[in-house]
Amino acid sequence: MEQHKILVVDDEPDLQMLILQRFRKQIQNDEYEFFFAENGEDALTMLNDSLKISLVLSDINMPKMDGLTFLSETQKLENPMFKTVIVSAYGDMDNIRTAMNRGAFDFVTKPIDFTDLNTTIEKTLKEIQLIQAGVENKKTLEAVQTDLETAARIQKKMLPQQFPPFPDRTDFSIYAEMHTAKQVGGDLYDFFLLDEDRLGFVIGDVSGKGVPASLYMAVSRTMIKAIASQIDDPGRCLQTVNEMLIPESDLTTFVTVFYGVLNTKTGQVRYCNGGHNLPYVIRKDGMIEELENTNGLLLGKIDEIEFETKELTLQPEEKVLMFTDGVTEATNELGDMFEEPRLEKLLQKHAKDDTSKLVRNVIVDVLKFMNKADQSDDITVMSVGYNG
Repeated sequence: MEQHKILVVDDEPDLQMLILQRFRKQIQNDEYEFFFAENGEDALTMLNDSLKISLVLSDINMPKMDGLTFLSETQKLENPMFKTVIVSAYGDMDNIRTAMNRGAFDFVTKPIDFTDLNTTIEKTLKEIQLIQAGVENKKTLEAVQTDLETAARIQKKMLPQQFPPFPDRTDFSIYAEMHTAKQVGGDLYDFFLLDEDRLGFVIGDVSGKGVPASLYMAVSRTMIKAIASQIDDPGRCLQTVNEMLIPESDLTTFVTVFYGVLNTKTGQVRYCNGGHNLPYVIRKDGMIEELENTNGLLLGKIDEIEFETKELTLQPEEKVLMFTDGVTEATNELGDMFEEPRLEKLLQKHAKDDTSKLVRNVIVDVLKFMNKADQSDDITVMSVGYNG
């Protein structure tokens, strides 16, 4: 039986003792060998020492070099064959989402549930074994390429492509566009008339890449649309979808979602946010407002979450701009991210644009910012405008 080497990166002194105690059987049976580092700098040194680490368990908040910076630095290593699982505070979705986009394979939350940690380690090691087998097998590598091409086709066919989607309607406008990454992700968007006076619209981001993410995206999109036709309240809609998605999810699969409903007569927007990037409202006078968050977390991961509904009112010629984290976390050759302040300035500059021009300008500006840097995540933008 192969012995797996696991590097734990955490500055809490008690964690080392707890891990050695909880995994003593695996250590005695030569299944696991643990190494420990107190910060990201020490961990990078150990990874460069040819220890053949299989898995890294890293905290986010550490001295000298935090977990997010450490994740970015590990991507610069030559042929890294290990996977990283991050440890984060419960509900810290911003850091979790950033970590997943910087290459983390999975996450566990504090306080650590060691049963959950053991399951996560076992699942991650199985994934590593599959990857190692794939590297040694040319046919497997070719299959991976086919996988990505299939994922791209699934993703493109599942999302609306025809604009304007409701050419006879002048009381609202809607436009969305996706610029896919080479390693296809699971971004989604959709819109649908619930009745003559209500437009439903949704944007989301599925964890993971390739065919699994595309298929989960398709399932999520279908469920949201189906439940929205039966449940008027956006919060209760996402709560029901969450309950339905959990049996379909494994430990690493989830989706962040923003779902809104526009009353095309009054301009009222009722919405619920499920762990997604908060949209912006572009007012008629050019003011940019970030929407007030709701209490919903991501979907498909945690049972018994309550999702609340909030509302706002759009005046004629005002818009909502939604996006996935591929926009704000787009990175240029210097390692700088696009981030929200840059997006807010861009929206102020283009506040008078119609929905289609606004979306295109955002995507063009993000791609221009990235310059020649690789695009690691899908870039998806959608805007809904109220015309009165």
